[in-house]
Amino acid sequence: MALIIAFGVFVVSMITCLALGQSILIALVIGLFAFVAVGCTKGFSPGKVFLMAGRGVRDSLVVLEIMFMIGFITAIWRASGTITFFVYYGVKFVTPPLFVLLAFLMSCLLSYILGTSFSVSGTLGVILMALARSGGVDPLITAGAVMSGIYFGDRGSPASSSAILVANVTKTNLMDNVKNMHKTGLIAVLLSTGLYAFLSIRNPLQQVDAAIMDSMLKEFSLSVLTLLPAVFILVLPMLKLDIRWAFLGSILSGFILMVTLQDMELLDALKCCIFGFVPQDADLVNIIGGGGAVSMLEVCGIIMLSCSYSGIFKGTDMLADVQGKINQMMSRTGRFLMMLIMGFMTSIVFCSQTIAIMLCSDLMTKPYLQTGGNRTELAIDIENATVLISVMIPWNIACTVPLEMMGVGVKTLAYSYLIFLLPVLYIFTKRIWFKDSVDRIER
Repeated sequence: MALIIAFGVFVVSMITCLALGQSILIALVIGLFAFVAVGCTKGFSPGKVFLMAGRGVRDSLVVLEIMFMIGFITAIWRASGTITFFVYYGVKFVTPPLFVLLAFLMSCLLSYILGTSFSVSGTLGVILMALARSGGVDPLITAGAVMSGIYFGDRGSPASSSAILVANVTKTNLMDNVKNMHKTGLIAVLLSTGLYAFLSIRNPLQQVDAAIMDSMLKEFSLSVLTLLPAVFILVLPMLKLDIRWAFLGSILSGFILMVTLQDMELLDALKCCIFGFVPQDADLVNIIGGGGAVSMLEVCGIIMLSCSYSGIFKGTDMLADVQGKINQMMSRTGRFLMMLIMGFMTSIVFCSQTIAIMLCSDLMTKPYLQTGGNRTELAIDIENATVLISVMIPWNIACTVPLEMMGVGVKTLAYSYLIFLLPVLYIFTKRIWFKDSVDRIER
């Protein structure tokens, strides 16, 4: 009963914060004290429970380090011209009868390289929507193609914060997960490509407004050298180097381009890395501006507090009864269907992809291992269920933020084919990839 009350307090706090437009960090802090209280009812002193929470935070330090590096990259790629190069030349060579298809493919490419859905929807997505509206293409279809594309990268890029978080909480190898995500998502990607090709033919672009493109050309020197930061992200992980080396190479190369190619003062470049990029052209501020380490503070706070919950759950074993019931249900539904259910519930209630990932890992790890699954299977099931289901929930942050950036409503989800196709197809194809799940519980 105490655990139910604590979750109830957390949910009410979350809903209140979202309704009032406040940071969900407030709800997470309230939830922390609620779960500490539950730990105390199980015979642990407050000091011991907070110590458990501290161990959980300690486990998140690797992820936090990477999050801040991603924050630097989001500003540096903007200021060095890397993002603008992809957007400018991608849009420049858009073929009107293939506009929707190219919107999908360009979103896939940029989100895979950058590893973030929000940055791509706020840059490439905004420009594609402007082109669609001025060129007579249905905005909902265009936005649906972009949503599918940005979550292709958010789910399966080695630079994705969600992929890094999943690898960390499930104790699996990031690059092995990425390879498995490519395999398990291939059919859905091919089908989505075909559907967007069909919609492209039915919804050709009538004209192109070149004003934004001209502004970009004036703001940046778009040399091929601006691709160098992206090359580090793409190539170094293939050489089996730690993703942090790829991030570091991208940061250093991008910083050099900011100071040399884009003629930015050294002090301004340093400020940009911390506080984000501000273009000189006012028309580009809402499209290219942003990023920086400061932009990751809330995300890092969410991860730290979510990991503190994980530390309490493990230390007090307060989820044991819930996990037992999940284990019983899993014997009837199968592991992935149970993950779909839990991903759906956590995404609806907690309105955050990050929190849903953490809770699904905490709730499902023991049941997966006890029923013959392994950690790799757990990681891929979280990616193919929880990560994508969060996008289907209209009030979840993973859905609302990109839609707001592109200026469209939830009807867009009807055209976000990849987000729906991948979990559905995986139900029928999972046995191809995980027919010998033999790892048993390790603890």
